[in-house]
Amino acid sequence: MERDIKISDFRLIGLTGTNGAGKGEVAAFYQKKGYSCISLSDVIREELESRSLPPSRENLIACGNELREKFGADILAHRAAARISGPAVIDSIRHPAEIEYLRSLGSFILIAVDAPVEMRFNRVKKRGRDESASSLEEFIQQENREKASGGNNQQLDRCFALADLIIINDGSLAELHQKLEKLG
Repeated sequence: MERDIKISDFRLIGLTGTNGAGKGEVAAFYQKKGYSCISLSDVIREELESRSLPPSRENLIACGNELREKFGADILAHRAAARISGPAVIDSIRHPAEIEYLRSLGSFILIAVDAPVEMRFNRVKKRGRDESASSLEEFIQQENREKASGGNNQQLDRCFALADLIIINDGSLAELHQKLEKLG
C-alpha cells in the first residue's frame, strides 16, 4: 500500500496491527520525533487496575469489549483523545469505530503493522507479559478470534482494511526504523 504520504504532515498517527508485530516499536520511533504516545491498551489496563484485575491478554480483550458494549464502540478512542495535546501516536487501535472517531479529529493517518506469525509469537514470548498463549497454535487461534470478531468486539481485519499504510515488520529493528524514516 505505497502512496506519496509524508507521516510528519499528520498531527495524529494511529497504529493498528497484530500482536507482536511491532506497534510499540513504531510508537517509540515517533516518540523520538516529538510525538506523545497514548495506547488504547493502556486505557484498558487502567480500567483493569481500578477493578483490581490482572492485565492478562484475556482480561484486556474482555474488558475492552465490555467497555465498547457499555459506552459505545469508540469509547477507548474518546478516552485517549482526552489526553492528546499536540502531535500524538494512538497505539493499539482495534475497532473501526475508533478509527472513524480519530479521523473526525482531523490530520490523522492510520498505519497497520504486521509480521509473519512465527516471528510475532517469538517476540511475544520474549516480552514476558501474560499473553495467554503457550504455543504457536494457541497464539494463532487467539489471534483468529481477535481478527474476525464483530459488533463491539475487536475487528483487526476491518482495521487493516481501513489503514492508509501497511508496514511489514519482518526484519531487524534497524530495518523497521529505515522503513519509517522513508515515510518522512
